[in-house]
Amino acid sequence: MRVLFWYCERFGWDPTIKTLDDAPDAVPDTRDKAVVAFIHVEPDDAGGESSAETKLVKNAKWLARKWETKRVVLHSFTHLGEQKAEPETARALIERARQRLDKAGYRAVETPYGYFNDLTLQAPGHPLARIYKEF
Repeated sequence: MRVLFWYCERFGWDPTIKTLDDAPDAVPDTRDKAVVAFIHVEPDDAGGESSAETKLVKNAKWLARKWETKRVVLHSFTHLGEQKAEPETARALIERARQRLDKAGYRAVETPYGYFNDLTLQAPGHPLARIYKEF
């Protein structure tokens, strides 16, 4: 797994191009003061509660605590590496991570899976506002 974390004062998405036929209808949304995880799921990350999934959740919580927020946005981003997991595998992992964050008291959301989205991103120029991790 590869993840690019951003702390955003404002992060918004507007679904524009549907890439998976079975993707449900989606609507634009925006979140303020949130940790945004751009997640690239790789084939080795498959399986229930993988170590990559656990590290994703722990790192998202760590960064959210640093920025004193409970908001986390999980965004599928298959552009951080060459090998990528099957769409259903990636979708399931991101959903499990969201559920784990919710159970831990965070307000986690997922951007619409199966779409290219127009993104709006406003982030401070701070060393903890952009962090890249490989698990």
